[in-house]
Amino acid sequence: MKPEVYSFLGITVHALTMDDLFCLIEEAITRNEQYIIAHHNLHSLYTYHHDPKMRDFYACSKFIYIDGMPIVFLGRFLGHPLQRKNRFTSVDWVRPLMQQAARQGWRVFFLGSKPGVAARAAEILKNEIHGLQLETLHGYFNASPGNEENHQVLQRIEVYQPKILMVGMGMPRQECWILDNLPELHANVVIAVGATMDYVSGAVPTPPRWMGQLGLEWLSRLVSEPERLWRRYLLEPCFVLKLLARSKMN
Repeated sequence: MKPEVYSFLGITVHALTMDDLFCLIEEAITRNEQYIIAHHNLHSLYTYHHDPKMRDFYACSKFIYIDGMPIVFLGRFLGHPLQRKNRFTSVDWVRPLMQQAARQGWRVFFLGSKPGVAARAAEILKNEIHGLQLETLHGYFNASPGNEENHQVLQRIEVYQPKILMVGMGMPRQECWILDNLPELHANVVIAVGATMDYVSGAVPTPPRWMGQLGLEWLSRLVSEPERLWRRYLLEPCFVLKLLARSKMN
């Protein structure tokens, strides 16, 4: 499939729905190809313009879905026909995708979260979804290229041979890790998923889904983790507003 592509404020996104995402994942596995799947939200928009490595990651990504309603609002303000259905998060799609993986017999590997958190989330998902093949490994290791710990992580993933590799180590660490290790990653689908397993496990409260559709999910997350997220949600938008003003002037 060839979804519509829109570029604005220096970034590019694909106008995908959640069903489209599942179709693309199945397409990659059926064709035995590799799709790197990324996402954009306000935080990634900021880091994209401040981190050259993030720009390299997005350049090698096959598809980029929209993870935050503000990106939809910005795109529409700049004349692109994006809709609410084009915004979804990994919290929305993780369970439906795991159900599809169980039906199809796809192996899934999740790398990330604190020790014990991903394992607890995997146990929850396996109890909910019969036949799910899901392995996990925490993200607290030395991820430097060439480091022995990193090598052992890559070996663990390679031995398991997942069709889908989800990497949730926070942005931009997860994207940089994927980029650094891409030659040694053989999963058909490699997708950055942030704090997905933290939400599944209950380690972090899941924001009400209606808040996401209104573009207010950030508020729930800020209240849950103010010390970690205050800069992201209170300062970074100022840079985005400058980008928007510059775009409208041009």
